[in-house]
Amino acid sequence: MTSLGRASAIIGAGTMVSRVTGLLRSIVLVGVIGSVNSEAADAFAVANQLPNSVFSLISVGILTAVIVPQIVKASADADGGNAYISKLFTLGTVVLVVIAGAATVASPWLVWLSADGDPAQLALATAFAYWCMPQILFYGLYALLGEALNARRIFGPFTWAPVVNNVISIIGFLLIAAFFGGPLTDVPDWTPEMIAALGGTATLGIVVQAGVLLLFWRRTGLSLKPDFRWRGVGLGATGRLAGWTLLMAIASLTAGTIQGRIAFAAAGDGASVATMQYAWLIFMLPYSIIVLSIGTPYFTQISEHAAAGRDDEVRADITRSIRTLFLFIAVAMAALIAAIIPASRVFTENAADAEAAALVLLCYLVSLLPLTVLFIVQRTFYAYGDTRTPFWFTLFQSVLIVITALVAQGLYVADIIPVTALAAAIALGQSLASTIQTIVASWLLHRKIGGLRIGTWVTAILRFAVAAIPAGFAGWGVFLLLGGPSGWTTDNKIFGAVGTAIIGLAVVVVYVAILAAMRAPELKAAGGLVRRFLPGR
Repeated sequence: MTSLGRASAIIGAGTMVSRVTGLLRSIVLVGVIGSVNSEAADAFAVANQLPNSVFSLISVGILTAVIVPQIVKASADADGGNAYISKLFTLGTVVLVVIAGAATVASPWLVWLSADGDPAQLALATAFAYWCMPQILFYGLYALLGEALNARRIFGPFTWAPVVNNVISIIGFLLIAAFFGGPLTDVPDWTPEMIAALGGTATLGIVVQAGVLLLFWRRTGLSLKPDFRWRGVGLGATGRLAGWTLLMAIASLTAGTIQGRIAFAAAGDGASVATMQYAWLIFMLPYSIIVLSIGTPYFTQISEHAAAGRDDEVRADITRSIRTLFLFIAVAMAALIAAIIPASRVFTENAADAEAAALVLLCYLVSLLPLTVLFIVQRTFYAYGDTRTPFWFTLFQSVLIVITALVAQGLYVADIIPVTALAAAIALGQSLASTIQTIVASWLLHRKIGGLRIGTWVTAILRFAVAAIPAGFAGWGVFLLLGGPSGWTTDNKIFGAVGTAIIGLAVVVVYVAILAAMRAPELKAAGGLVRRFLPGR
């Protein structure tokens, strides 16, 4: 059985490579369609986000919340869960085929819901959507297979498969640039052949990503086969659990759609939908590498302890996971803020655009620490089979997101903020909504399991903050020494990446030095976890 430390290392290493190759993929894509002020980039961003949104709905809304705990329980059956999982996979595949087909047919309507812009730009987005919508089926299969592997403590394939997708996309995007040139930022630049090449490449990567997981299925020891006899194995109970998470995901999707529709007003005039997606990609880099790699194995363990009714061990798991996560996430946040302009330059065409994108990223970063806590809190509810409570606090967050987005739109319409600040205002509203959601969710979990032992990890969090704040200022000082906003770190994408690495390294060194001087007990455990990433470990 894979230990938590080894599992975290496997997931963390895979996530790191996946995110790095994902960054390279996005950099190459920017060379094809541009980013800030690019009409084509915003059109593709809308189209390609639609299947991603459905994937989020399926993965976070249903699979993570329901499938992992249910498979853990089914593993205790006499057949090891074979019958249950086969029926579940058969049903899931049928549902995915229907959803993907319906969404593809409804592409024009879905694009119209997601964006409000020039008819020609919407037509381009619709053309991209026809190619991207089939991704829903393969995203869903990838999530279904991956969560089943995670539930069996086989963590590596789910994390490493996206690397193959990124490699395929990078090759495809480079070929498009070689044949058609770039960046192709204007709508009239795009021909049907170019649309097919870009959309087809994006979808092909997702197809292969799902197929890779099938190569590792034999390690589960399960015999997966089609089974359309869905009665008598508790799928009704699973469906009731999924119903709440489906509603929760729909609420989040609706809020995101409204955000995107409002942000689309800035398309071609400043930071808009594409810029928000690129900023979110940078935001997700530390979140994915740190939170998912460490938190995912803890979720499996929390599910096991919750299923056995060991509440004390669940509370201990929550404490350990949050302290471990914050040790790493605090320094990551400090480094990212210090290097925010060079990091944004990696996805933009010039230094001025980098500053506009950096403002959006900064507004997202406000919620990085709260979302780290929410990851553990929300999944603890899932471990207890409670999907109704997360629906209500997620609905509350979605309402706040919509309200803040409408406020941002009102400020723009009233000429209080310029169109170039619209995306940043929307991102800040989302961060505030997520922070409030985390507070409410933590309070509800505290009531549910009789306490979260908050006092045992608040002290550690304050210790990390004491080290991270001066470390962040040190990193900003390094940025200024390198020339600041007009220095060489903003000259081009490569220099932006190099500058980000230098600044980040300075922040980490200062952070570790301060914690060592404070004799922080978490450093020893962190060192053991980091050593697991080294070759041969």
